[in-house]
Amino acid sequence: MKLFSFLILLLMLLVPLKTYADDVWVVAVQGGIGPAVSDFVSREIESAQEAQAKLVVLKMDTPGGLDTSMREIIRAITTSSIPIATWVGPAGSRAASAGTYILYASHIAAMAPGTNLGAATPVSLTGSGGGKPDNPFEQEKEQPGKDESAAQDEDRDTGAQDAVKAETAMEKKVINDAAAYIVSLAKLHGRNEVWAERAVREAASLDAEEASKENVIDFLATDIDDLIRQADGRTVLINGLQQTLTLQNVAYVEREQDWRFKLLAVITNPNVAYILMLIGIYGLLLEFYNPGVGLPGVLGGICLLLAMYSLQLLPVSYAGLGLIILGIILMVAEAFSPSFGILGFGGIVAFVIGSVMLMDTEVPGYQIALPLIIGLTVTSALFTFVILSLLLKSRRKPVTTGVEMLAHDEGRVVSGFPGKGRVLVEGEIWQARCDAPLGIGQTVVIKRVDGLCLYVEAKEKE
Repeated sequence: MKLFSFLILLLMLLVPLKTYADDVWVVAVQGGIGPAVSDFVSREIESAQEAQAKLVVLKMDTPGGLDTSMREIIRAITTSSIPIATWVGPAGSRAASAGTYILYASHIAAMAPGTNLGAATPVSLTGSGGGKPDNPFEQEKEQPGKDESAAQDEDRDTGAQDAVKAETAMEKKVINDAAAYIVSLAKLHGRNEVWAERAVREAASLDAEEASKENVIDFLATDIDDLIRQADGRTVLINGLQQTLTLQNVAYVEREQDWRFKLLAVITNPNVAYILMLIGIYGLLLEFYNPGVGLPGVLGGICLLLAMYSLQLLPVSYAGLGLIILGIILMVAEAFSPSFGILGFGGIVAFVIGSVMLMDTEVPGYQIALPLIIGLTVTSALFTFVILSLLLKSRRKPVTTGVEMLAHDEGRVVSGFPGKGRVLVEGEIWQARCDAPLGIGQTVVIKRVDGLCLYVEAKEKE
């Protein structure tokens, strides 16, 4: 018995123990940062915390995005209980505008060689030249007697000449808020605060090598494996507590974009939301003018609800939305009461201006395409002027089918009268009513129809 127990113990010692790997989640952040991306990244960070992942790596390549979406991602990073690393890569990628803020907010910031970051000025303030004159020929003329050293001293000035100009109080508020925000993110992890402010106020940019030298990022990493090797053993600040990363036995978990992300990515496209809104409005209009069909009303209701959901996620100008609705109302009014084109022309103008103003942002990728606006404006005008006019004309035509068409028709008395009786009309016997006495076979004229009862009177002799 002792020998048997000894063999079992020896066998247990010889069998290798199961080793548990440290899960590292890799989440791709590509393209413009909008509602779909912020929702996806926030949910992935929350899921990683529930799964007790060791690290989340945001693999970034973005030209920027919406301020609200960027702040949602940063809020998820700064409140996370596990470390978040942002890696700008592979070579050729960038973390421009909103990507720079996210990089600064991450517990570990790394870039691949051949990448860049910066240009974090709010887009609506950058204009066409980052604060410089729009006309390249309108440069300051060289003053006579100014030597090269004086010119160099001016070039080494504080950078005010390159700063983005804020001409109104609101623009100053926006740019000061953005600068304070990115500086606060830089302080979280001890990164370069001065350059962070320059990225906002001067739209400054850096390549990966310079960013590493300037302490904008933590280190350069050629790939994610290199990032893990350099991150192993580093101490990061998570929710006010210092934590040391141990990443020895790593298993990568590539997170795929789910159906919710794909659906949000489609419907939060401003062009798609714009089309859905118009389909919804016109579908309901068709159902209103031709009740009983069902399909236009059902389809219009679904499209309108989807459009409203996507528009509340996007930076919408309610003035633009109001102008679009006003334009449609005016064009419909033109179909009801022709006013020699005044209402119709005003509706078209309001529709076009409202469509251009609908998206309250200048972020690339979040504007409605001008050809789409022109095409839908023409379609809307044709819809209201042609289709609605035809529908109204068909309503004004006399009745050609149904019981109502019996009015003013002739018939012959079968029995009864005065009071209730029966008449023969077009080969059918109907219940009828007449207060005057009528003889059998006498010709009568139907005055009106009430349900299945005909009100008749004697036909006058010619």
